[in-house]
Amino acid sequence: MESRTSDGVLSGRVVLVTGAARRIGRGIALRLAEEGARVAIHYHRSEAEARRTAEECGGAALVRANLENVAEIGRMFAQVEERFGRLDGLVNNAARFTRRLPLEITEQDWDFIHSVNLKAVFFCCQHGARLMKKTGGGRIVNISSLGGIRPWAEHAHYCASKAGVIMLTRALAKAFAPEITVNSVAPGVIPFEDIDERGR
Repeated sequence: MESRTSDGVLSGRVVLVTGAARRIGRGIALRLAEEGARVAIHYHRSEAEARRTAEECGGAALVRANLENVAEIGRMFAQVEERFGRLDGLVNNAARFTRRLPLEITEQDWDFIHSVNLKAVFFCCQHGARLMKKTGGGRIVNISSLGGIRPWAEHAHYCASKAGVIMLTRALAKAFAPEITVNSVAPGVIPFEDIDERGR
């Protein structure tokens, strides 16, 4: 069963949303489905939440991948192509958030954030663009953060990753134009009760 169809502006368009099981990603997926898109819900560990979101999207497709692993990113896009035959939109929403004083940040802390927040965004854009070009183009939206624009003293590693997303977006917008548009959105601070201790 595919995502529910409607006469919305995105009727029939295939859109992959990363980190779509919960929080902002879930809201994005639901709105896309309301507009008629055929949504693919990416998740890593939040399978139960992803299944609920998929049901609320009218039976959207589920794709699981650890975005730290470029090979798994490649398999995720291959699954989307096999399932739908095309990709019209990509929302790079999946991200990590932790709080650390700069003098306490370790290499592991840095890689934990950047592997998903920036590295995975690039490779998702790369694989997504390759798939979009097969059918004439598409739209990519990268979710950045206010932290990519304003400096937060206890989040230097996070701020750097999100600032990187903004510049990456600008570079890819030039590289992929005119067939594929690439834009970023930088939401403000949104509190969540389930952020782990390192993110509080």
